[in-house]
Amino acid sequence: MSIPIKQVKLHKLSMRLNNPFMTSFGTLQDKEFFIIEAVDKDGKRGFGESVAFTSPWYTEETVKTNEHVMEDFLIPILQKNEIAHPDEVSNLFSSIRRNNMAKAAIEGAIWDLYAKRENMSLSEALGGTKKTIDVGISIGIQPTIQDLLHVIEKYVKEGYKRVKIKIKPGRDIDVLREVRFHFPELSIMADANSAYTLKDVEHLKKMDELDLMMLEQPLAHDDIVDHAKLQAAIETPICLDESINSLDDVKKAIQLGSCKIINIKIGRVGGITEAKRIHDYCEKYNIPVWCGGMLEAGVGRAHNVALTTLPQFILPGDTAGSSHYWQEDIIRPEVEVEQGMIHVPDKPGIGYEIDGEALKKATVGVKTFDFH
Repeated sequence: MSIPIKQVKLHKLSMRLNNPFMTSFGTLQDKEFFIIEAVDKDGKRGFGESVAFTSPWYTEETVKTNEHVMEDFLIPILQKNEIAHPDEVSNLFSSIRRNNMAKAAIEGAIWDLYAKRENMSLSEALGGTKKTIDVGISIGIQPTIQDLLHVIEKYVKEGYKRVKIKIKPGRDIDVLREVRFHFPELSIMADANSAYTLKDVEHLKKMDELDLMMLEQPLAHDDIVDHAKLQAAIETPICLDESINSLDDVKKAIQLGSCKIINIKIGRVGGITEAKRIHDYCEKYNIPVWCGGMLEAGVGRAHNVALTTLPQFILPGDTAGSSHYWQEDIIRPEVEVEQGMIHVPDKPGIGYEIDGEALKKATVGVKTFDFH
């Protein structure tokens, strides 16, 4: 039986982050994104969230390209086809090259709607089993080491299970050494966002003395081959992020020995269905995975929580609580972290209600697409 979609709405939002988020490729304070609302003939509503940024520094996608691809290609494909299960969406969209974040945003709304129609939680619909998930925190580059230590101390006291520190050339080994000195037992990972090359091998070898959980995406955003050379030269586990856009990328990375850990981001790989395929493959080959964050608001955060209930997500993800990022989120209740854990909601769908007032306040435009 098909999912009777009656309407899709694109809500364009602009929300201000509590703190500017600085990485090796730029600083972000205001986040523009889309909330996708899929409405069925019974009035049930499923929600997805786009995660592309306004500038193409993480991948080639942007808020504007997402809007164009959703409006001119993906929604028309949905209007012409019947869907019985969300797993069919990625196949329907396969004629459109890449644009994974646009695809994931719409597919996410279909997954939420499907779970609500089946009267089950999204985590249950995905086959997830965990009732709680462990989470870490991602910290942007701070003005000084002292500022960084202060921020880390705050989150350690709040019980976060690990800390991810953004690094770049000139702000890496010394910073990490200082953090390790002050926090000898803390699980630390370093995220380079592609800031290094193979010329930096000797420099990156110094990380081996710091007992890091992982070094994330040190080399080029689209590379798998050079990462294999680097992983052979250093003991610190490499985790691939930007290089992984599909299950095929994962297969190549594992075969070449490019990494020991995979970061799965729903938006980056084109949706929950592909994320699940990657998870299942990594489980088969005993590769630990974790769920990365893209500074999501509540809807995207809820999708991440549901995905992380799958068994091979054995490392803490980046899904921190709503209040870490936003003065006011668009869901109720907000995502809350207690002693480094999130309790997985068991209500139908994503398990959180949309706060209509908060959504309206953040909305800068709405487009509606009717289905027949």
